[in-house]
Amino acid sequence: MRLVILVKPVSNRALATKLRERREFPSASSAHKRPWSRASVLRIHRIESSSMVPTFVSLCLLLTFHVRFSFSEGPSLMESVPDLQKSMYKIVDGYPCVRLLNLSGTIGCSNPGREKVVAPIVRFRNANELSESSAILVSLDEFPSLFTRISDDLSFASKVGGVLVESGPDMQNKLKGFSPEKKFPQAEFAPYHNSSYEWNPVGSGIIWNSYNFPVFLLSESGTKVLQEAVLKNENKKKAYTASVAEFDMVMQTTKSGTHNSASCLKEATCIPLGGYSVWSSLPPINISSSDQSKPIILTTASMDSASFFRDKSLGADSPISGLIALLSAVDALSHVDGLGDFSKQLVFVVFTGESWGYLGSRRFLLELDMHSDAVHGLNHSLIETVIEIGSVGKGFSQGVKSFFTHTTGVSSATNHTMAALKHAEESLQSEKIKITSASASNPGIPPSSLMAFLRENPLMSGIVLEDFNAVFANKFYHSHLDDLSNVNSSAIVAAASLVARTLYILASDKADITNSTLTGINVNVSLVEELMGCLLNCDPGLSCELVKNYIAPASICPSHYVGVIMDEPSSTPNPGYINDVPRFIFNFLADRTSILRENDRSACEQDCNSKDEICIKAETDHKGVCVVSTTRYVPAYSTQIKFESGVWNVLPPNSSDSMGAVDPVWTESNWNTIGMQVYTVQDAAYDRLVLFAGITLTILSYIAIVVTRAFITKATKRD
Repeated sequence: MRLVILVKPVSNRALATKLRERREFPSASSAHKRPWSRASVLRIHRIESSSMVPTFVSLCLLLTFHVRFSFSEGPSLMESVPDLQKSMYKIVDGYPCVRLLNLSGTIGCSNPGREKVVAPIVRFRNANELSESSAILVSLDEFPSLFTRISDDLSFASKVGGVLVESGPDMQNKLKGFSPEKKFPQAEFAPYHNSSYEWNPVGSGIIWNSYNFPVFLLSESGTKVLQEAVLKNENKKKAYTASVAEFDMVMQTTKSGTHNSASCLKEATCIPLGGYSVWSSLPPINISSSDQSKPIILTTASMDSASFFRDKSLGADSPISGLIALLSAVDALSHVDGLGDFSKQLVFVVFTGESWGYLGSRRFLLELDMHSDAVHGLNHSLIETVIEIGSVGKGFSQGVKSFFTHTTGVSSATNHTMAALKHAEESLQSEKIKITSASASNPGIPPSSLMAFLRENPLMSGIVLEDFNAVFANKFYHSHLDDLSNVNSSAIVAAASLVARTLYILASDKADITNSTLTGINVNVSLVEELMGCLLNCDPGLSCELVKNYIAPASICPSHYVGVIMDEPSSTPNPGYINDVPRFIFNFLADRTSILRENDRSACEQDCNSKDEICIKAETDHKGVCVVSTTRYVPAYSTQIKFESGVWNVLPPNSSDSMGAVDPVWTESNWNTIGMQVYTVQDAAYDRLVLFAGITLTILSYIAIVVTRAFITKATKRD
């Protein structure tokens, strides 16, 4: 809340200084603090401000100025200037929509210029016509309607100063669906031509538009603050005060006028989207040996999601349910003996950046082609088949766990994988798990990392395991509502069990594996539930014991937004440049896929002695442990940019890179601060009226003083 005084403006700091100098109140740092009320401050402020006029004029001014306070319901005592500031300004918690750029232009949200935006708060349902720039408070069910009107009504859109989106519990039950993504996400990367197919029927595509006003998703506490503010505005339509929202979301790309990725990278006003993917082998690969001839069974999942609101990208079903299933399958297989004797090599990859042009999978394939250190030990030509675990968190209905397999086509490797899946299904018959091949009428595989593999090699054998057939089962795809309540732990356990046993069958490459052998491969249900709590909720979130056993997380609430790649990409990056979730996945996979050294595990205060060893858990006790594991980070960023001499540069088009031709080259604008606060201001007309009244009173007072002085002088002469 903001208080506007029109006599003599004095800052909070200056006011406190004057109070201490006059010793009318003790300073905030004194041993005995005397509470003082808002009214007390105002009285002193007004008297000080009018010290140049007679006392009776000051009294007149005190009667003239009538200041009302919002967000208070009675006398409020304060002990310091910060208390006064807190009462004047309500800092509101929320999640912003930010400005992203590509080679063609911009998407997302930003203040329209270089200054903060201040606008009165109105409800969308009451905003038939806006007479001035306004901050619109909208419920989530009205959110699509608001943005439809903004797109269709330019006059209305020009009056939108900002958008504040309410949040609340059980929103999934109140909405039939909400997805700001397109109906065919990232259709330009599809290995087939039917780009008009609707995998995501509820998709609105609003996430891909550019908005020259700030948009915030409010927290539940922030929602209450804004509801109180707008209610007061509605109850005081003819009053001289109004509650306003102040948006501080100035993007540096807006300030500098750089409106695409090429120009903003050149001017250093943006940073490329990206991060680090993680891959690991089970058992570890002897990278010192030149004999790397085992066929590779590559199992993949994704760790990043997207949302209209940057830091509210949980992606519980799409794709984190698949990630949790992969981690749980690795854990189950790590307890199986004899994997080193199998004829095929198991390799697991968790990609990041898949929501933004398949950054992780495309960069991984490029690193394989370049035989870089990040993928040392892997041979592209040895990849026999790819099994991708997609959205599996909603594959549960009426007690049956149902999944669909989307295949790349007919091949011996694909048939072999399907047979292994059926064998695994039979071994889990008591768990009521059902696998069905996806409809032949589908145009091809759904949006997935496997698309990148097929664009690289159309003959690649692969399967995507999903919880849907022809359209997404997830009605909140790439929405902040795709949270923990949108997935089922039993479905994830079932998917992990299927994958673990299927991989065992494929790696062993034996036809006589019995169900009794497979029943020894069991997924830890408690681990699945723990991973869900760690990766999909703030309580316990990344402060859970499982995560803290491996890393020291920088935040508690997980968010699976890809983020930006801050420094020169490396196969051995500084952990300070890697987000919490990739660091956890790296340590978890390295631990679960490791084998004991001859001298057991040793601390790695510096580097491990052998090339086959890596250091894990170094963040927890600053010592770490050396383990034998083939687990590596792989940079994930656009294949169309290069880091040279401390600067990112966009590379010229490469005709041999079919996906590079459609690569958007996503970047995120820099900013100084992002925030929002609510306070009360007086109407400008009232301000002018008070100013006119003050000037008039001052003139009349001066005339009265002159007349009185003349009268007294004349009377004195007579005496």
